[in-house]
Amino acid sequence: MFLSVFEMFKVGIGPSSSHTMGPMVAAARFLDMMRASPFEFAGVKASLHGSLAFTGVGHATDRATILGLAGFLPDTYDNDKADAVLTAMRATSTLTPADLPTLNFNQKTDLIFDYDTQLDGHANGMILMATDKQGDVTLSQVFYSIGGGFVMTEEELAAGKATDEGAPVPFPFKSAAEMLKMSNASGKTIAAMKRSNEEARGGAANLKTGSARLWQVMSDCINRGLETDGILPGGLNVKRRAKGIHDALLAERGMNQQAPHTINDWMSVYAMAVNEENAAGGQVVTAPTNGAAGVLPATLRYYLDHVPGASESHIEDFLLTAAAIGGLVKYNASISGAEAGCQAEVGSAAAMSAAALCAVMGGSPEQVENAAEIALEHHLGMTCDPVKGLVQVPCIERNGLGAIKAVSAASLALRGDGTHLVPLDACIETMRQTGEDMSAKYKETSLGGLAVNVPNC
Repeated sequence: MFLSVFEMFKVGIGPSSSHTMGPMVAAARFLDMMRASPFEFAGVKASLHGSLAFTGVGHATDRATILGLAGFLPDTYDNDKADAVLTAMRATSTLTPADLPTLNFNQKTDLIFDYDTQLDGHANGMILMATDKQGDVTLSQVFYSIGGGFVMTEEELAAGKATDEGAPVPFPFKSAAEMLKMSNASGKTIAAMKRSNEEARGGAANLKTGSARLWQVMSDCINRGLETDGILPGGLNVKRRAKGIHDALLAERGMNQQAPHTINDWMSVYAMAVNEENAAGGQVVTAPTNGAAGVLPATLRYYLDHVPGASESHIEDFLLTAAAIGGLVKYNASISGAEAGCQAEVGSAAAMSAAALCAVMGGSPEQVENAAEIALEHHLGMTCDPVKGLVQVPCIERNGLGAIKAVSAASLALRGDGTHLVPLDACIETMRQTGEDMSAKYKETSLGGLAVNVPNC
């Protein structure tokens, strides 16, 4: 099993990896299918199903789908160009993707939020269609946005979740038990094994430059969030708080009577800064999703800025360790809120962050696995109930608390010797089972929890 660090961490846009980035990627893939088809096309249509329908407006799924059909991709997204394309589309009812004819597309009739039809493969389902001059559908494809910006066709999902395409990797662990066994046999850390796998597929230079870019985007996102105030879009009138909190923390620095728990505010504010940027549709990195994008950058920023002896030379090891744990969670359970609730998003992010922090602070592979288990265990059962379908309440604060839990889990693991009762594999399987049993109204549909008990006004 191999999931690259650049699959777990993708540069993209907010507010959602599954509901914004995924549909945009799916639409871009569909354009490639159209380009490869022998048919001549005159128009495109789309229908959104399940969670993509129920929370699609709040997550800008309609906007993302249209822009994807126009040829946009998350990692190269330009907001000014996007606005211009949308304005032109509304005026002409057409889209003009590269290497295809001008395509008819009327947003009111050709993009359907289908609340009644649940597709079988996943809660985040969509159907993309291409039509001929008579308006008949001549090409159709079901896509599933399975979390973290990952997209699969109906056929790919049915074929299974094997991820062994490409060159062999030296450490193809599929479970935490296998990971620890390979680590003990090789004498390598989890980060070192993951580095060997990455270099076997993409080369050392690609890993170095790509990892540096990932942290740069994460760090820039934190800084923008700490410097920006105002009201978040979407209609809830949620006030950005990260800047105000950060300004207050800076003003308090050096005071003799500062409470020890203030360090929690630093961890939280870094995470909140990221998630406020995400909610505003800014550039973020999936970690492993947009909804949980603040936990890992906050934990890494905490390490770099607040831990004595921290070194930027450990950033790559941090990301590699986190990606190794995230790959296990995704392969054996889920990182999708629509599939397993927020335990799969912030819970996974906290596990990845705890493991990574433990690793760069000198933890053994056994302590790293323990840190991940502690963090994930104490997110089990967490629902996904975004108010008004927006990634704001409770999501922004939840990332802050996820970062605090991640640091606490790493610290607890470092205080032990790596032995513990509950293996990480058992915790991941429990999360999978819990997600399977969880009512759909608590899985990113905004049909339960806070979403129905807080007025949407």
